Amino acid sequence: MMEKLTREAFEAILANFRIDGLPLRFSPLGQGHIHDTYLAEIKFNDRIGKFTLQKINTHVFRQPEIMMANWLKVTQHVSRKVMELEGERAVRQSLRPVFSSSGECYYRTPEGEYWRMYHYVDGCHTVEIARTPDQAFEAGRAFGLFQKLVADLQPEEMHETIPFFHHTPKRFEHFLQAIRRASSQRKALASEEISFVLNRQSLVSLVTDGLSSGRLPLRVTHNDTKINNVLFDDETERGLCVIDLDTTMPGSPLYDFGDLVRTATCQAAEDERDLSLVAMDINLFQAVAEGYLSQTADLLIQAEKELLPLAGPLLTFTIGLRFLTDYLEGDVYFKTSYPEHNLVRARTQFKLLRSMEEQQKEMKRIIEGILKNS
Repeated sequence: MMEKLTREAFEAILANFRIDGLPLRFSPLGQGHIHDTYLAEIKFNDRIGKFTLQKINTHVFRQPEIMMANWLKVTQHVSRKVMELEGERAVRQSLRPVFSSSGECYYRTPEGEYWRMYHYVDGCHTVEIARTPDQAFEAGRAFGLFQKLVADLQPEEMHETIPFFHHTPKRFEHFLQAIRRASSQRKALASEEISFVLNRQSLVSLVTDGLSSGRLPLRVTHNDTKINNVLFDDETERGLCVIDLDTTMPGSPLYDFGDLVRTATCQAAEDERDLSLVAMDINLFQAVAEGYLSQTADLLIQAEKELLPLAGPLLTFTIGLRFLTDYLEGDVYFKTSYPEHNLVRARTQFKLLRSMEEQQKEMKRIIEGILKNS
């Protein structure tokens, strides 16, 4: 649950950022699992400015200074590249940090909390679920463009903000440990899901083996490409920019494409209890793939392209595995609203994975067709 931010604390935090204005009001913003996020409104003479204010989750990001160093490097790099492409329009197509009084891109309170602030991008919205192929295409295009914009950043220049974040073998190992430590009650309630995971171990090393051998290149990637991390323009419905850059670090585009497929091709919520509503829409998959590859077809190598049809199943498996592991461990990572929330999330992911498995041949045909015509 989000901790209540008091008016006194709000004003004290803002006093430590380089903002010469009068704090007016704040309200919770978004539906993220990790950070506490607020919309802050500040009065400047004849106008009101809007800013995003976030309390960084230091349980997830145990070295927030390192995460913020990555975040600043990427936001400034993307801003420069977009400015070259778009000129004045770029102001709404990248994140613009607000620096603290000490010149950092974050403020550390005396109690050890870390806060950051950046300009709120007005006239846009996020979506939790893709309702149309156009939305799915724009999400794919936005993340594909992000991949293209960071292509000249070297992986060795970036810190690993969460070690082994998409490393499915490590996630699987953690899962096995969680089974051994779990309460008998939680283990019994999750018995079917545990068996489901154990029967799909062939997915575990799909990408990591390629990265280890050098067959797949290590690149700077976003690593959290949920569709709700794209800002859509209110008027044009085009994908304006990509947000939530905290996990941008060395990785594989296969992880990014896979997580996008997971979140943009299913019209059920991530915690939908009615599993009959959970399935991959093949038309949305085609739109996502067309959007993403419109920006990355010339960037990806053949070995990456060959694995694109399996990227969605891999990430759906991995995220479901993470939800299930967190449930077995007592809900220590993801925010939950009720006791079985993480188990419900895991069940939803595994139902979606079954749907992808049933449509794997069509997914492969679609990818091959797009690449052939690109």
